[in-house]
Amino acid sequence: MLDDTDRRILRQLQADPTLSGADLADRAGVNAATCWRRLEKLREAGVLRGSRAVIDWRALGYAVEVSLRVTLDKTVARAFEEFAAEARRIPEVLEIQTFLGQVDVRLGLIARDLQHYQALYRERILTLPHIADLEALMHVARIKTDETVPL
Repeated sequence: MLDDTDRRILRQLQADPTLSGADLADRAGVNAATCWRRLEKLREAGVLRGSRAVIDWRALGYAVEVSLRVTLDKTVARAFEEFAAEARRIPEVLEIQTFLGQVDVRLGLIARDLQHYQALYRERILTLPHIADLEALMHVARIKTDETVPL
């Protein structure tokens, strides 16, 4: 699916997504027209899904990060859907993942401080539907966060 040229372009784009088209082409070793055509093909194929601003939530005053491992009541037919729909409505929930196994869902959330987290937990999280069990894991340090793909 991807050839060496596509990989070079994607490697350079991952390394510096702010590059102009001409600079990206130059660093990837292709001309600008080829680079543009390759990027369009990668978008059409769904390989390159877009770009986004990455905002450091700590710089905005959020100091607490928590992972919540949730086990849902599996006797309710639409427990997953109803739980996820309500969890999506909490702005501080940045991530929702589902799993197979004892833990059904993991919520990643942020709070300004422990008092804010406690209020979120009591007023928003504990009111989510179909929770059978809930475990909170307070993040201490982020060792590695990398969305780049080995190419």
